[in-house]
This record gives sequence, structure tokens and C-alpha cells, in this order.
Amino acid sequence: MSSRLRGFVSAVGRALTGALLATGGVLLAVTAVQAQAPRTIALGHARVSAHAIPVNRGSLALWQTLKKLHTRASLIMIDAHPDDEDGPMMTYESRGKGARVALLTLNRGEGGANVMSSNFWDQLGLVRTEELLHADRYYGIAPQYFSRVVDFGFSKSRRGSLEKWGKQRVLADVVRVIRMDRPLVLTSVFVGWHSDGHGNHQVSGEMTQLAYKDAGNPKMFPRQIARGLRPWTPLKDFARVPFGLMAGELNPKGMWDYASQRYYPAGVFDYITGKFQPGAVSVSVRLPVGQFAPLLGLNYSQISRLGLSFQKSQNGGIGLPEAGRQTSEYHLFASRVPVPAVENSLFQGIDTSLPGIADLAPGPAAAFLRPALETINADVDTAMRQFDPVHPERIAPVLADGYRRMNALVNRVQASAIAPLAKYNVLYELHIKQAQFNTALVQALELNLQATVTTPKPPSGLFAMFFGTPATFTTAIRGQHFWVNVHLVAQGRTPVRLTGVDLRGINGQSWDAMAHGPVAGTLAGNRPDNLRFSATVPENAPYTRPYFSRPNIEQAYYNIRNRKYIDRPLAPYPLKAWAHFRYHGVNLTMGEVVQSVSRITGPGLVLNPLVVAPAISVTIRPIAGIVPLGARSFRLTATVHSNVKGPARGAVRLELPAGWRAEPAVAHFAAAHDGQDQSVDFQVFPANLRVRPYRIQAVADYDGQHFGLGYVTVGYPGLRPYNYYRQAIYRTSGVNVKVAPGLKVAYLMGSGDEVPQSLVNLGIHVHFLNAQDLASGNLDKYNVILLGVRTYAVRTSLRTYNSRLLHYVHQGGVVIVQYNTPEYDHDYGPYPYRMGKDPQEVTHEDSRMVILHPHNPVFTWPNQITLKDFQGWIEERGSKFLRSWSPKYEALLSTHDPGQPPQRGGFMYARYGKGVYIYCAYAFYRQLPDGVPGAYRLFANMLSLAKNPAVFPAAAASGGK
Repeated sequence: MSSRLRGFVSAVGRALTGALLATGGVLLAVTAVQAQAPRTIALGHARVSAHAIPVNRGSLALWQTLKKLHTRASLIMIDAHPDDEDGPMMTYESRGKGARVALLTLNRGEGGANVMSSNFWDQLGLVRTEELLHADRYYGIAPQYFSRVVDFGFSKSRRGSLEKWGKQRVLADVVRVIRMDRPLVLTSVFVGWHSDGHGNHQVSGEMTQLAYKDAGNPKMFPRQIARGLRPWTPLKDFARVPFGLMAGELNPKGMWDYASQRYYPAGVFDYITGKFQPGAVSVSVRLPVGQFAPLLGLNYSQISRLGLSFQKSQNGGIGLPEAGRQTSEYHLFASRVPVPAVENSLFQGIDTSLPGIADLAPGPAAAFLRPALETINADVDTAMRQFDPVHPERIAPVLADGYRRMNALVNRVQASAIAPLAKYNVLYELHIKQAQFNTALVQALELNLQATVTTPKPPSGLFAMFFGTPATFTTAIRGQHFWVNVHLVAQGRTPVRLTGVDLRGINGQSWDAMAHGPVAGTLAGNRPDNLRFSATVPENAPYTRPYFSRPNIEQAYYNIRNRKYIDRPLAPYPLKAWAHFRYHGVNLTMGEVVQSVSRITGPGLVLNPLVVAPAISVTIRPIAGIVPLGARSFRLTATVHSNVKGPARGAVRLELPAGWRAEPAVAHFAAAHDGQDQSVDFQVFPANLRVRPYRIQAVADYDGQHFGLGYVTVGYPGLRPYNYYRQAIYRTSGVNVKVAPGLKVAYLMGSGDEVPQSLVNLGIHVHFLNAQDLASGNLDKYNVILLGVRTYAVRTSLRTYNSRLLHYVHQGGVVIVQYNTPEYDHDYGPYPYRMGKDPQEVTHEDSRMVILHPHNPVFTWPNQITLKDFQGWIEERGSKFLRSWSPKYEALLSTHDPGQPPQRGGFMYARYGKGVYIYCAYAFYRQLPDGVPGAYRLFANMLSLAKNPAVFPAAAASGGK
């Protein structure tokens, strides 16, 4: 390290630590961008977020790009869900060693919990996708891949996951990504055996090993080859050593599988050899992820933890670990190169130098390759020796020399007689190096680009000076005309010639973008140049929406709407700005997704990618429900969201089952401005209502067009938003269900659920409780108090004032506690119980049910509950069953998964004083929003307990509590 570099480290190291903790941004493009097979490499990368995170800025970013230029090391990590990844390892390899690191996450975590918002299922999958993309920037990885399979909920076995997903479907996805990304080394977080617990985890480990065998075989998944991919044979396969399976850590009982709650013989199964490896799992390599990175101001584990802290939906966020030694241990399952028993890196035995690319093309036809690469490598060496963080522009000439030589080498390889597959592999690596050279030069010359939607008239005066870009619309619609400002600055000391600026839509789609002002010129001296464009959204512009969907949550994989984007996290944003430069005989490119601008109290100026959406969005929430057979009518509410830039008037109508009618038949809406929502109420009168499913479609008519598609924006403050689309369809069923009249129900929301909206189907409109209500409000006016999911995890006020709930029960109230996590395991009920740190779950939604006390009032009034009411449940039976309890609790139900002991701790009923207390681990929060009839009948009985004559004779006689 040069003296200037050491001085730079001393000056900014501590400051960067604080900046890393305080600021978010986006990963600079130090690797190639991805595309559908065969993967292509672009010289420029359109940054999605408007600002890079601190560790990816300025000379720090340049130094890391130089390290990447200096090596061909590459790996891919494969795991099951967002937040499973070994972030410290990936950060160490990418930022510390310069390796090209990619991540394949099998699913998007759709079946998980959500403590940050009320988004569940596929909406939650989008939330967790955005969270992971935010974390990836800290890990230093690109690209991020996903397979087609869906997290269908907690899975207790590898076999159970594969039955849902289909083994060939998962393996094909993993093989395709490996053939696209072409890494030297495969790694997985999980080994594919019982130590992994969750069945999804086990599958990710198994698939990694099988793909190691199969990706290089052209007979495996030949359709991929026909579509343009080429076989690829990774050289090594590693998996992280499971906790408790290292030498000296073995439990005499064997290894514990938390998913099945059983012990198994210690060891791992090797899917490459087809043999079980008993006993302790050897550590092949220890990676020093706790090593301090002076330029970055933190160690690699800490940097990765900053990224992981953005994955909040599962845990609310985590803190920064303390500095100090930490390692990640990996076991080698297979290697195609000779290696010792204990290795010094994941790449030992592989020539990962830049000239090592020549190993991909042996033979006399490629004899020119290694000498040419050695010359280019010498340019990179020179740039690294001469790197001055205070004057990064000083290495720009030598980088330009290397870039020019790399371009010439690409042309020579293309014209050579190298064998086709070898040529394909070499060009793939050389194109990556071209992209890295482009990025390094953009960084060395300190070029900056920002593209934002802007007003027709440029802001000026004091407002522009102090407040910057004014707020703009955030959603464009087809046919809309608007303005974009492209802000360009050469922040360094070296003049750079600007040769062009343009706006491009997805796949080259024309937005009729016209520049208003000179496009070419010279940028220098930190003087900004603003180029304004007028643009028009094409009439056929695709909406910014997921490229994947499924017809229902029971299908455990997505259908792909556009195969062009398969394996990507999301479809690309609609409009990008590109700037083109000429420096020392080479062309440079940089780009950014066009951003919209919002001003939000607290965060202030917030930039997010511009999206395209329908002019009118129409939604119905919840998406499903029931109609009691005795109901003469029910209310249905459609929400119209206008993206029209100005007033919008139209009408909404319902497409109903035969014989049904609605009042009004047509409802009119009038939006005054862009972004306005308006609720439209209908009273629906069913005819010949029977016990069967029905479907209602809402359609909005505006400006001669019909809109039956709508979206909701998912996420939470601080997370980049994304739109989830669905048809405005309401699914309902006629159900023989009764509920006690005149119930006054209070609801304490936990981490978010749609149970309150679902109770409207029973004619119940809940009152939402707040912290003040719990502390001093009059609770006695309610017949029932319902606690939402995970309330004890997210409501500190509940833990503080829990005694008031127990007093309310003692005086004759009814409290129903829905599914809660182990934060509830502190005897918050009226009598002692134990949940444990690893509570039981019953994942099979069709598990056999046993009604233990059929004469309990919960099962008898006002609806007679039978086993038929447990048919048609979705996703799971329940989660977080109690393990033990006081005999004063009555266990009402029993069920279990295959191989699991009967679970009786999921529905606990207790009389306490004059009232009733219930803990219910069964997943009503999933069943009610999906309109499961039997779940409604049982829930109606629980709510009706306050007026059940068998429980409260006096209250039932008086009609009150």
C-alpha cells in the first residue's frame, strides 16, 4: 500500500464507519449485468437507485473495482430464502478478494412472517425481494437470481418440499443459472440434510450438489442449450459446515433437526457420490470474515450485517456485531482440481489471475491469448501501484490503455479459430473485464449522472439552491407527456468529452425522447451540465409489475409471464438515461434508471424509480370472504386509484353471478388529481345463495377504456416500494354460519393481518385498541378482545399492561390470543404454560383433526362444529403450539404432521374468574382472508362466547355482557 493510500485510510476510515451506518445506496456496476439466455454483458450498468451506498463511492469503489479487474475468481452461493445467505463470506470474497460473487435464492420467502407491514403471501415475496436487493449492495454481489418456486410455508422435510415444487423444476432452474453465470466455484449455506432443518433449506443444499454434476452435461435440460446457453462445469463445490457437526461439537444423541423435532445420526449425505458421510463434518477452509478492512472502516462481517439489517420483515431489524475475529467454515464436497485436505481459500488450485482466463481455451489456436492477457494484467498492476485516492484520475490513462488492449483482444478472439465452446467461455470472461474497465474509468474520472423526472419549467432561484429538485409524479401512464432532466458532472480534474445522451425504454422501446439543448461537449472542472428531454410514454408500454404470478397460493411455483426476465429479481424499470463519453481513444458508458421525486416529512427528498401503471387501478380488499346463507345482502367496496394527471371521472360496475344484483348498478367516481383514491360502495343482493363458491369482478370505465386490473404498493417506509397486481376479483362462498348479534369486538393489531376486514363478512366491525386504551381505557364495554398475530412480539404496551387484560377476563370478558411467537412465552395467560424457544408447527393444511372436547361451547353454539369444518384449509394448520400447560387450560383440538407426535397445544381454553381466555395457534389469519368456510364458522363461535348461554347464562338472557 502506498503512503498516500495509507494516509487516505487514516483520514477516512473512522468517518466511513459512521457513514455506512447512516446511509443507503446502490452497488456500483463492477460486474456485468444479466440478461436472458444466452447471457449478454453490457459495458454500462443503469443504476437502479439514485445514490450509491458509501462503501461504493469515490476512491473506495475504484479500489474495489481494480481488485476485481485483477482476478477472474467467481462463485455463486445458493440458498433457500432471503436472509439465509452467508453475507460475511460473500462480502469477504467480493470486497476483500475481488471475486465476482452471485447469489441464487430459490424462493422469495412468501410464506414467512411480516412484522413490518400487512403484506403476506406474494406481496410479502416482493417485500423480501426488495429487502434482499438492498442487502446485496452491502455484500457486493451482482447479479441476484431467483428460481420459480415459492415459499409455501414451513416445510419439515426435503421430500415434502420437492413434492410441492417438483425436483426437475428446481434442478432445471439451478442448472440454468449456473450456465448463465458460469462460476468457478459453487457454494451453499446448507448441506442438504437433516442438520439444515427447514425442508426448503435441505433442497437448496441438495440442488447445489446435483447441479455441480449436471450443469456441464449437455444432455441435461437440452432445451436450455437449444435456447442458446452452453454447458458449464464448475471446478469446486463447498457447503457451509453445519453448526454442531464440527469435530469436538457432536452431541451423543446425534444431530438435532429442528423442523421434524428429532435426532438423526450425525453426518451429511453426499449427493455427488451418493454416499452418507457419518460423523463430524471436516472443515476444508476457514475464511477470515472478521478481518478488518481499513479502507471500508469495518470488518467484512460488519459490512454484511449492515446489509442484513435491511431485511426487517422477519425480525424487525438487527444490530451491528462487535469487531473482532470471526470465521466462516466450509466443507469441500467435490473438486475437479487437486487440493490439500485443508485449503487456504475457496479457489486454491485454480488459476484465478487475469491471465488465467487463457486456461479456458487450450491449444495452438489460442496461443496468443495468455501473452495478451499478461500485457493487460500489467496495465492493471500499474494502475493498482499508482492508485492515489486523492487523485484517482491519475490512473485513468493506464486504465484506458488496458481497456483499449482488452477491446482489441475481444476482436481477435472473435475472429480466431478457437473451438466454439472455448471461444464462448473466453469471450464471456473478456466481456466481463470490458465492463469492469468501463466502470473503473467512470470511477477514476469521477463522472456523475442523475436522471430525474422534472417540471416543464426548470426550477431556479433560492428554491432550487436550497431544496433541489421539486417533487414530481411517481407513476406514469400510457400516452403521458413529461420532462426528464439528466444531470451530468465530471467531478475530477480531467476533461472528458461527452459524445451523447439518450433515454431508452425497455428492450429499446421508443419513448419519443427529444433533447432540448446541445448533447455533445466537454465536461470538466466539476461544472454541472443539465440536459432536458421531453418524452412520451408509449401506448403499449408494459406496466411495471412482476414478470411472475400464480393463480392461487396453493400452487407452489410461479408461472412466468415473460421468459426474457426469468431468474431476475424483477422486470426492469421502464426508462433509463445513458451518457456516452470518449476518453483516450476508448468509449465509456454510464446510466441510471430515471427517478421520480417525492418529498416526505422526515426522510425529506426521496428518489425512487419511475414506474408505469394503468391510468385507473381498481382493487377489492380483502380478496375473498363468505356470505352467510341467511344474509339478504352484503356490502362490497371497490377502491379506485387514479394515476391520471388531472381530474378523472368514470364509473365502476360489478360483474355478478347470474341472478345477483347490486345497488347501485353503476357507481360513479371523480378523482381531482393524480394519486387520489376513492372508495365505491355496493350493496350486493345474492339470489339462490347456496353452499358453493362465487366470483365477482369489479370493472372501472374511464375515457372509453375498461380497467379490471389493480395494484397495491407493498413495503414500508425506508424500503423501495413495488406494485403488486391482481385482477379486481372477489371470491366468496355461501356458508351456513351464524354469529351472536350485537357483539362489540375490540382488536389489538400485532405485526399486521387482515382478520378485522374479514370479520365484516360476519357483520362485525371491530374497534382498534391503542396503547392508551390498554393503559387506562374502559375495556369492559367490549364483549370480546382479539389480539392480532405476533402482538407480544411487537407491542411493548401489551406486555406492560397485560394484567389489565387478565382483569378484564376475570370480570367476565373474553380474550382471544391468536398465533404468537416465543415472545408470548412468559405466562401472559391466566395460568402457567410453556411454549419453548423452538415451538411446534403443523404444516400440512389437511392434517387429520381430532376434536378432543366436542361438547365445549366453542364447538356447539351458534354453529355445530364438525371435522368437515377443517377441510379446505390453506398453507398450514398452525404455528407455535404450546408444549405444556396448567390443567386449568382445556386443550380442545389435536392434530399433527406425519411422523410428529399429536399436538394438543394449539387451541387452549380456560375459564378465569367470570370470563374466558383462549390461546389459538391455528392459522385463522391465513384462512379468513382467503374465505375458508369452516374457519369462519369456528371463529364465529369463539366471538360468540360472550353471549353463549352455556358460558354466560345471565349475559345471554339480558342480551349483553
